[in-house]
Amino acid sequence: MKEVNKNFGVCGVYCGQCPSGKGEIKIKANKLKKLIIDDYYWVESLIKEFDYVNFLKGLEWFTKEQCQMCANITEPWCEVKKCKYIINKIIKSCLLCEEFLNCQRTEYQRDRYPFVIDHYHRVKEVGFEKHLEEEEKRAKNGITLLDIRKY
Repeated sequence: MKEVNKNFGVCGVYCGQCPSGKGEIKIKANKLKKLIIDDYYWVESLIKEFDYVNFLKGLEWFTKEQCQMCANITEPWCEVKKCKYIINKIIKSCLLCEEFLNCQRTEYQRDRYPFVIDHYHRVKEVGFEKHLEEEEKRAKNGITLLDIRKY
């Protein structure tokens, strides 16, 4: 079985479109932190609407955290990663499984990222490899999960 693109979650979500997985949140948090510390350090004593110190702590957290993306997770905390078809490499993606639309293991993904249902149907239409190419192209064109999710 050919190795799946590391930006692809076996559940059907293309992680290469995730701002956290791609490191965008980390990068933007670092830029914001630098801007605030370098240029707006003086506002701390003026801010009454929120806790500036805790704001900076939260921002600091975002500068260090980045999703490791599903393909890189070794501890199978995700129900999808516990599937016998995935573990035994019978299928490389849930999008190739006939049980996908009714599987309890992918219920979370179907609820949180309902576009994976469209991905399932698209794979049936054009094949898995072509679907991956399309998602990679969308990611390169700047499409993110924030643009396509519906919650």
